[in-house]
Amino acid sequence: MKQKRKPGTGPMRSLELGVSFLAPSPHMELLVSCPRSRLSLWGDLGPLPVDDGVCLSMEGGSAASTPAALPYYVAFSQLLGLTLVAMTGAWLGLYRGGIAWESDLQFNAHPLCMVIGLVFLQGDALLVYRVFRNEAKRTTKVLHGLLHVFALVIALVGLVAVFDYHRKKGYADLYSLHSWCGILVFGLYFVQWLVGFSFFLFPGAPFSLRSRYRPQHIFFGATIFLLSVGTALLGLKEALLFNLGDKYSAFEPEGVLANVLGLLLACFGGAVLYILTRADWKRPSQAEEQALSMDFKTLTEGDSPGSQ
Repeated sequence: MKQKRKPGTGPMRSLELGVSFLAPSPHMELLVSCPRSRLSLWGDLGPLPVDDGVCLSMEGGSAASTPAALPYYVAFSQLLGLTLVAMTGAWLGLYRGGIAWESDLQFNAHPLCMVIGLVFLQGDALLVYRVFRNEAKRTTKVLHGLLHVFALVIALVGLVAVFDYHRKKGYADLYSLHSWCGILVFGLYFVQWLVGFSFFLFPGAPFSLRSRYRPQHIFFGATIFLLSVGTALLGLKEALLFNLGDKYSAFEPEGVLANVLGLLLACFGGAVLYILTRADWKRPSQAEEQALSMDFKTLTEGDSPGSQ
């Protein structure tokens, strides 16, 4: 029959997890990853010494260093993304007459909104956890979610533009592979955001459930981003065939510019996915995350989480 140890008794391990709860105090902290022998009340006596880099607190644990190459890859991805958005605008302005909602130029809002929303902003939302490595997890989550909201709203404007344009012109809807992929991507993106909000931002989701869903959330996030880039490439090719026809094979300037635009789409998608798949560039686990993921039932029963 398992017996519970009294506080301060039993064998000690150098990295045994210890938890210190205090009476009401402005300096109240939950400490994790500390030797039990070094845990004490935090009050007027001052903070615990941290001389070996092991103890981390929820209020200012030691910050993890940023990998040397990561900022350069992130900057390169942003350069590609901004160039992509600018070149999309240049293509529509130089060869498609620009953008105006109440005219035949309404359709041009569609490609611009989709590139900004479902490609550039979605890619940046995925990079939030690589760029903001040492900020509070809650703040990073909110920024991640807000960028996805902006991407969804802008993409929705692009969808409304193309459907409204087709209605005014009497064109058929949803007959091409591009349109099918586009509806699929937008639907998956909305569901992904809704489920992510429910699990990670909306209070009440169990930590165990979050942990089990997190790998799926990451996988589908990267997959939807990749599908968005592919769908944008399909739409670009479709637009060129409609607008240029046989002239496309004659190296028309618009065709050459659009081909470069397609390469930028592929390169931006590749840069974002490369950053995401580097295991050593992942956001390090912070002290607050370790504390919040501990089994509350185990703590309330009086045992150390590391006890046998």
